[in-house]
Amino acid sequence: MAHIESLVAMNGTQVSYIGHDCTEIPEFLGERFGHFARRLDLSFNQLRSLAGLKAFTELEELVVDNNLLGNDLWLPRLPNLHTMTLNKNQLTDIEALLEHLAEETPALEYLSLLGNEACPNELVSLDKDEDDYQRYRYFVLHKLPTLRFLDSRKVTKGEVDEAEARGAFMKVVKPKSDMAPGELGAETTAMPYTPLPRGSRDGKNHKGVFAKCRYVYYGKHSEGNRFIRNDQL
Repeated sequence: MAHIESLVAMNGTQVSYIGHDCTEIPEFLGERFGHFARRLDLSFNQLRSLAGLKAFTELEELVVDNNLLGNDLWLPRLPNLHTMTLNKNQLTDIEALLEHLAEETPALEYLSLLGNEACPNELVSLDKDEDDYQRYRYFVLHKLPTLRFLDSRKVTKGEVDEAEARGAFMKVVKPKSDMAPGELGAETTAMPYTPLPRGSRDGKNHKGVFAKCRYVYYGKHSEGNRFIRNDQL
């Protein structure tokens, strides 16, 4: 036991157990430190469960970055927890997570979910932009109105007002295919998406095709918004 506890870093009421590849919270941590620990850092492990937190009755800050926590995440009641960082895990269902946090961590004021698919930004997906991320913030603040700081930014009064007015409708939904992955044809897996008609897709047997396309771009940077005069041709 003495050797195991030597792997734990302590500073007053702060306890750190970082980078030990554990898949669940070791029982000895709760037995030895749970009754007085105010801050617990379990980053860079392989955690898939946080059930062991039930022994940490006085916990105020929890850091579990860089683990394997997914949508089955379960937390015990932590009435004093005001800070929680879940960066770089495997969370995808933002609504279920927020509802669980609202129930079990009523004092939460600081939350960070960066690096999870549930947090739509360019850290996890290049097809997400600032508008997607802002809608996510409104939705989170709608579900957790006590937050003062979300991810890397302080919550503003404007965000609070927008979340209260329209946050319920701001959930960012990831499109789902109607077909199961195994039902997709060879063409779908072999070729990237293109709006061009079928006859113009094969580079070896290319045919000129004239047809209407149902995809129209209305973006503010559209080249179609320019007018070309005869003297410019």
